[in-house]
Amino acid sequence: MTNDAGQQTHDSGDSNVANYKAILRRALDNRPSGTRLKLAAALGKNRSFVTQITNPAYLVPIPAKHVAIIFEVCHLSGAERAAFLEAYGRAHPGRLRAPHREARTRNITVTVPDLGDDKKNRSLEQLVVDFAARLARYAESVG
Repeated sequence: MTNDAGQQTHDSGDSNVANYKAILRRALDNRPSGTRLKLAAALGKNRSFVTQITNPAYLVPIPAKHVAIIFEVCHLSGAERAAFLEAYGRAHPGRLRAPHREARTRNITVTVPDLGDDKKNRSLEQLVVDFAARLARYAESVG
């Protein structure tokens, strides 16, 4: 929202968005490195999207469809989830209509070659993770 002088202004909904983003950011700051990258892959988005949805200064809301994936990938504690959902509900009343359900997942093991270089191995691993996330989203949309 802008005022007559063209300056950015914030309403109470904006502060609620900032609140749940701050909760998510604190949770991610306490997770292992690479969690943001895993989250981006699971959401099928770029890392810059994760930066936007975890930065309270950006007023871009987190889509409701991403909440379950965020909880799954980021391993939020019960208290973190409750605080996030409370703030999210204040920011977006009725958007999460049904009580939050845990996303059901399965782990599978894929054998890939060792490329002899840590950086190349991590890149290959990320490609597999990205592909699996996209494949799962596709399977959900047609099934």
